[in-house]
Amino acid sequence: MTEQTYYVLAALLDGPRHGYAIIKHAFELSGGRVKLPVGTLYGSLDRLADQDLIELDHEEIVAGRPRRYFRLTGDGRQAVVAEAARMQKAARLVLRHTAVRPATA
Repeated sequence: MTEQTYYVLAALLDGPRHGYAIIKHAFELSGGRVKLPVGTLYGSLDRLADQDLIELDHEEIVAGRPRRYFRLTGDGRQAVVAEAARMQKAARLVLRHTAVRPATA
């Protein structure tokens, strides 16, 4: 799973969000590392929907334009949780290894 995909899914853990809200929340969750251009986001959302990891929650019209809200599916929630566990395990391995061997300058 790419970092961008991970943060898109993570941005939906608290509930449905529209595109711009996903961009902002992914940026915040990543500590400013993940900056999703609009085109990249909507390509990711389409791909995630095709994989049944997210689905359309609802649409509303704002200033004459449709705003689509997306939510995680059960599979999407499982995928982001599994990825978080995988990263945690990988980090523990590295941190344990570096704790055994002192860093050299």
